[in-house]
Amino acid sequence: KINAVLPIKTFDSDHFVFMATALGTVKKTPLSEFSRPRSAGIIALDLDPEDYLIGVAVTDGQHDVMLFSDEGKAVRFAESDVRPMGRTARGVRGMRLPEGQQLIALLVAEHERQSVLTATENGFGKRTPVEEYTRHGRGGQGMIAIQTTPRNGKVVSAALVEPEDELMLITTGGVLIRTRVQEIREMSRATQGVTLIALDAGEKLVSLTRADESSTEEAVE
Repeated sequence: KINAVLPIKTFDSDHFVFMATALGTVKKTPLSEFSRPRSAGIIALDLDPEDYLIGVAVTDGQHDVMLFSDEGKAVRFAESDVRPMGRTARGVRGMRLPEGQQLIALLVAEHERQSVLTATENGFGKRTPVEEYTRHGRGGQGMIAIQTTPRNGKVVSAALVEPEDELMLITTGGVLIRTRVQEIREMSRATQGVTLIALDAGEKLVSLTRADESSTEEAVE
């Protein structure tokens, strides 16, 4: 299925397509290598049989990359730790994951004033300053981003936010709620978070996204 759509104006060699997979692999390919598309598509990443793409971003090679797992762990490393590769390359290890765990988010941090909003399947979440996520080399098991207790469940989403942003949360029951980031207080990494959305019995939170302030509706996958 289609996993990501990126708006591109020019295919220059100063920018990159940065990709992350569910099993912790990352890859950086010059944007210029995608300048000659075909109607049937072109290879962007060589995947292992059980792996799949979970996130894609266009970068300039100068920022930090953050990866988040469904068990509440995160790694942060300089994008320069990943060398540019061709389209058919497999990539390198971005995060070491225990068996059964997977990545759920790829973020590119632009500055320390941003916060990371993490959300769990049982409707809990929190906002934590980017600066609390210490920069390390890629390939580690990561640090705690949010506790995945029985109350919280697994992490389903992570997003970079600013206080003035608005969020849209969607559940398995088709309920969509819009809320302001500033209403979610900042908390340290090793905490459980607060209620983001009240869920009915058997319902789960499946996604959150930053809302477009010019509209009241936005598609969420």
